[in-house]
Amino acid sequence: MGYTYDTSDLRKGLKIMVDGAPYIVVEAQFVKPGKGQAFTRTRMKNLLTGGVIERNIRSGEKMEGADVEEKASTYLYKEGDDSFVFMDKQSYDQVSVPSVTVGEDWQFMKENTDVALTFYNGRVISVTLPNFVELRVTHSEPGVKGDTANNVTKPATLETGATINVPLFINEGDLLRIDTREGIYIERMRG
Repeated sequence: MGYTYDTSDLRKGLKIMVDGAPYIVVEAQFVKPGKGQAFTRTRMKNLLTGGVIERNIRSGEKMEGADVEEKASTYLYKEGDDSFVFMDKQSYDQVSVPSVTVGEDWQFMKENTDVALTFYNGRVISVTLPNFVELRVTHSEPGVKGDTANNVTKPATLETGATINVPLFINEGDLLRIDTREGIYIERMRG
């Protein structure tokens, strides 16, 4: 891209280069002390490692924009044990993403799930799932009759192979709404 940003451009969601790595600004707060030069206090997340840093950037400093690109894609299938195949929704190009990059998100990806792939220097560095997905229960032990204690849960296996805790009234074949950010049960769906 080659963009150059000034401190006045710093805002949440901006992607910049810091020490040779791409970062996304999580928080930016302009500070004008009584004495000395104004600065922007920032919190930034490393797009490669996920680590968070805090930096004070003096007013007037220039920052290089990170060459990252997000592409709307669709999850197609798992390729062996070490990669997942996605298709770009505009160009229909297919890209194979290593399991290490996908991480634990595989648990909530069934075929044809829409995701966002983030590319850095032509390589996928992260997969972003929708906040909620609907998955069917493939295995769950029946709830124990008479167990009416509040918030009692049992494990349930989803169609993707993931196991999550669900309320006792959930049965095999039920369609559940899952929060992918927390990996938790939200509600039982109709259908």
